[in-house]
Amino acid sequence: MSKIVYFFCFFFCFGIAQAQDDLLKELDSDSIAKSQITAAAFKGLQICTMQSTKLASKGEWYFLVAHRFGDLTEGFDNFFGFDNALTKIGGLYGVTNWLTVGLSRHTLNKNYELTAKYKLANQEEQGFPVTIVGYNTMDINTKLSTDEFPELKGTDRMAFSTQLLISRKITTGFSMEIVPIYIHKNLYEPLSEEVDNFLLAGGGRYKISKRISINAEYALRLNANDSSFYHNPATIGLDIETGGHIFQLVFSNSQAMNDVSYFTNANGISDGKGIYFGFNLYRVF
Repeated sequence: MSKIVYFFCFFFCFGIAQAQDDLLKELDSDSIAKSQITAAAFKGLQICTMQSTKLASKGEWYFLVAHRFGDLTEGFDNFFGFDNALTKIGGLYGVTNWLTVGLSRHTLNKNYELTAKYKLANQEEQGFPVTIVGYNTMDINTKLSTDEFPELKGTDRMAFSTQLLISRKITTGFSMEIVPIYIHKNLYEPLSEEVDNFLLAGGGRYKISKRISINAEYALRLNANDSSFYHNPATIGLDIETGGHIFQLVFSNSQAMNDVSYFTNANGISDGKGIYFGFNLYRVF
């Protein structure tokens, strides 16, 4: 376990240090204007459910609505997922071209999620090979009550994620991303979860037309509890770009949409059950 922690600490620190050194060199030599930044690896702010390296531009507002229906495999018993759907609604704002902040509310656990996304380096045509973006979330679970947990503290409601998004646009139609992830939960299930969770996720996008792409993502839980009934999250999706809208259709083994729950509490697919259909809709202003 300690080796995993040291590996991630080294990976994060090394990546950030390299990105900062590269950016400082560009500033000192006034080469930013001369270097040609590669076009964004992803059109959407998310690959499917996990984040992409795309940020909002300075001054842009994004309104987002996401929906995950219940288990499709239950058929008419839950009307193919319509009876127990989950919703996420929120907004994002581009404070600068390198910093985006957001707030969303989820029906799952009446959870509020605060996010910060910040660019550390850009992929360049004849220079730095990848785009590096940091991403942090803080969840506040407002469903918990002192009636159920008499000794509940305010900090018990909180959970956090830290992610380092590293993407490369390989061709005009194909992009990939790798994401080391650390998640900490102040309140967790001892028999099926860990208080500190380490994952390594990957995702990709393949463009099939001017406005449509196929996306996929998968995350490996590196220190999963042996007795856990949760699974590694996996999602496939379809991006549809329509002017100011990015519309994403997804099929996943996790119904949750907040990062902490998505990465650690995926409960399908098991015995052919646990397939969740949904969508993400972004509108930029």
